[in-house]
Amino acid sequence: MNPLMDVSALNHRMTSGERTVLLDVRWALGDPHGREHYLEAHIPGAVYVDLPTALAGPADPGQGRHPLPPLQQFQESARCWGIRDNDVVVAYDDTGSTAAARLWWMLRNAGVSTVFLLDGGLSAWRAAGYPVEGGLEQATLGNVTLTDGAMPVIDATQAAQWPGRGVLLDARAGERYRGEIEPVDPRAGHIPGAVSAPTAGNIGSDGRFLPGEELRQRFIALGVRPDVPTAVYCGSGVTAAHEIAALEIAGFPAALYPGSFSQWSNNPANEVATGAAP
Repeated sequence: MNPLMDVSALNHRMTSGERTVLLDVRWALGDPHGREHYLEAHIPGAVYVDLPTALAGPADPGQGRHPLPPLQQFQESARCWGIRDNDVVVAYDDTGSTAAARLWWMLRNAGVSTVFLLDGGLSAWRAAGYPVEGGLEQATLGNVTLTDGAMPVIDATQAAQWPGRGVLLDARAGERYRGEIEPVDPRAGHIPGAVSAPTAGNIGSDGRFLPGEELRQRFIALGVRPDVPTAVYCGSGVTAAHEIAALEIAGFPAALYPGSFSQWSNNPANEVATGAAP
């Protein structure tokens, strides 16, 4: 299923009264003010989701900076956002879906199949001339029942072995992959054998995902094939979900390494490679 919904489709759902749970997931590395941005202006009816507290457990060197929260905690959060069983859920941000994709992936993994990313996010909504509003939205408590394990995941041991059996994509910026800079994790570089595939290459200048065929050609050039297992990591498992959405648009399934480089680099037993080569 295409993970995207465009702004005209969302507007149609809203104006025609079709039940839609709309979630604002504004967060970016280095910008902790997502809630303030939301209070200033958001799509009408959207409920704010705080990524660091609602979509992650406490940072732990053994698990990474944004470990997945316990299922029961996530279910309680989803109910507080107003999600009921069989609801259509639409998540958005204002950074090309790089944060909203974390929620998209987590809900998909928890068994919610009707969850979508608003392609282009808040910027596309505004560009289309649709209204925004300020303040805080309060949702009516939902009753959704979540499960676990609907999406494939790998751990650090599998990540170490993955390049020998498939393609391991590193979704971080190229300079972090090469080890030229590392703003948050203890060591700079990448998992040996991983291929650099920054999430910025998944979207156009308008913040929308590239067409499916363009994404398909991008990933094929990186070694992805239908018969080759693909896995993705990033810094802490957030933007890697964006890459998995892009791969799905392109027609390729992929597994997530939730601990990602923040977990990997905290273990001194794990080798770290630098430079442009895998």
